[in-house]
Amino acid sequence: MDRTELVRTLRDEQVPEALYDIPGVRDIPVQPDAYYYLRPAPDGGWETGLRERSLDRDTSRFATEDEACRDLLEKLRARPRPPEGGGESIDELLAQGEELRRWAREEVERALRERRSDDDER
Repeated sequence: MDRTELVRTLRDEQVPEALYDIPGVRDIPVQPDAYYYLRPAPDGGWETGLRERSLDRDTSRFATEDEACRDLLEKLRARPRPPEGGGESIDELLAQGEELRRWAREEVERALRERRSDDDER
């Protein structure tokens, strides 16, 4: 297995792409606080691990790309699955966030109007 095959498998298994970074094949544009990685090791070979708050953790080293890919696949498969129905795209989630902010703003304004009305009646 190579990195391209690994990414294809992860997508087929619907593993969220924000969970892994595979330079040259699947780069994370904005890196979250924690994600798994597979990358060439500085001294040759390959590394997998968890990058958490700018620190590498649980780093494993492998002689071949195949071994590293299989290790990362196993780590990602072992993670708990998200609840069903959470397949929204980033754009959809952002739109929902905007809608929620608009609704919250309207609720605050409504509550303030009611409070002013109650104050006026006293």
